[in-house]
Amino acid sequence: MKTFVIGISGVTNGGKTTLAKNLQKRLPNCSVISQDDFFKPQSEIETDKNGFLQYDVLEALNMEEMMSAISCWVESPRHSPLSTDLESAEEIPILIIEGFLLFNYKPLDTIWNRSYFLTVPYEECKRRRSTRVYEPPDPPGYFDGHVWPMYLKHRREIEDITWEIVYLDGTKSEEDLFSQVYEDLIHELGKQKGK
Repeated sequence: MKTFVIGISGVTNGGKTTLAKNLQKRLPNCSVISQDDFFKPQSEIETDKNGFLQYDVLEALNMEEMMSAISCWVESPRHSPLSTDLESAEEIPILIIEGFLLFNYKPLDTIWNRSYFLTVPYEECKRRRSTRVYEPPDPPGYFDGHVWPMYLKHRREIEDITWEIVYLDGTKSEEDLFSQVYEDLIHELGKQKGK
C-alpha cells in the first residue's frame, strides 16, 4: 500500500507540534507521531560537567520504541491506533512525524516523502522557551549552556543530507506556515497519486 511520510523537525519552540496538529486536521487519513513522547525517564538522562541534564541529544530518547511505532503504522496504516479518519479509503494514508532530532537519526533516512525544518533566530527562540513550562524546569543558563549549542550542532550535522529538506521560517504566523506547507503537500501528494 502506498503511504506518505512527512518529517517536521527543527529548533525547540519552533512550531513543530502546532504545524503537525494543524495539518492533521486538514489532511485525510493522517496520523501523527511526536518524538517528544519517547523521552527516557529523567533517571536515565545523562548530566554534563555543568550539571545540565542532556535532553537535547538522541541518547535521551527511546528511538527503538519510536521506530517500532512507525513500523506498526507503515505495516498497517489503516488499522493503526494512530489513524483517525478512515472513511477516505481512496486517500493515501499520511503519517506526520514531528520532533527536534528526526533528520539526525540515520535509520529514518529512507522513510521521508517530504521533510520540513523550522528555524527561529536565537533571541526569539530563547524568548519562546522562557514562556514554556518544562518538567523538569530549565535551570538557569540551560538554554545557553545546552539547548542552543545542541541545536546548532545538530543543524550542522544535517547540512550534508542528500535528500531535500524544505526550511521554514518559524517566525511566520501559524496560518502562513500552515498554508505554505499544506499547499506544498497537496502538490506532492498529487504527484504520488499520479505514479
